[in-house]
Amino acid sequence: MTKIKIASFNVNSIKARLPRLLEWLKTSNPDVVLLQELKCVENDFPFEELFDLGYNSAVSCQKSYNGVAIISKFKIEDVVKSLPVLGEEVDEQARYIEGVISVGKKAIRVASIYVPNGGGELSQNKTLENSKKFLYKLNFFKRLESYFSKIIYYDEIQIFGGDYNVAVEEIDVFDANSLKNTVCFHDLERQAFRSLKNIGLIDSYRACNPQNQSFSWWDYRGSSWQHNKGLRIDYLLTSSLASDKIVSATIEDKGIRDQEKASDHCPVSVTISV
Repeated sequence: MTKIKIASFNVNSIKARLPRLLEWLKTSNPDVVLLQELKCVENDFPFEELFDLGYNSAVSCQKSYNGVAIISKFKIEDVVKSLPVLGEEVDEQARYIEGVISVGKKAIRVASIYVPNGGGELSQNKTLENSKKFLYKLNFFKRLESYFSKIIYYDEIQIFGGDYNVAVEEIDVFDANSLKNTVCFHDLERQAFRSLKNIGLIDSYRACNPQNQSFSWWDYRGSSWQHNKGLRIDYLLTSSLASDKIVSATIEDKGIRDQEKASDHCPVSVTISV
């Protein structure tokens, strides 16, 4: 059996965070990493620096915003760079990428996902529930559920990781009362995430750590890191074939989120045995 470590990390600008990312790759040594919020065009992505550390890269980029990538010590095949839309809608935001890696005779499908935040200033007479950005977020969850429902029955290990921009249970936030029905802890998006999970996906971290209150994101403002005012919004969701192979799942915050010029997120990881 071979142990494979797969991580997800919202870097909040690959250019600004590259030194921190390279340091973490050397110390944590994941086999596959799902990156979000690259904020760069493809020509500015650090393919060579990552290749020097042994990683192949597949990217879906967008200038200044969004952007997702898969980096892997294994060859990345069958790359898909967008999430199917519903009906006749059009979506040009770079928020989804998937690929297949092979470990021995096992196929592992991975996806890097950057769910919209859904917040921002509200225009006059608008509430969060009927704002364009929040409705786009809810629709993005519907698109994920629709697509994953079609592929989850494939005979392969599947891990769908990323910044889902929602904390689901009260244990996943620092103060459930003050945050209730605010963005990233709104009942509508929490239900959308639960509906996605209910097609047959497992929250790998919570499956391995049922009682731990740990966070993966802390606002830059208000000394949130120093006071541990965080949210757990980054996940590695596993299909049944992947869930049966989980060895451990962790949130890697110490020595990462507390570094100078750190991302406001920290990596989350799952180790499986294949």
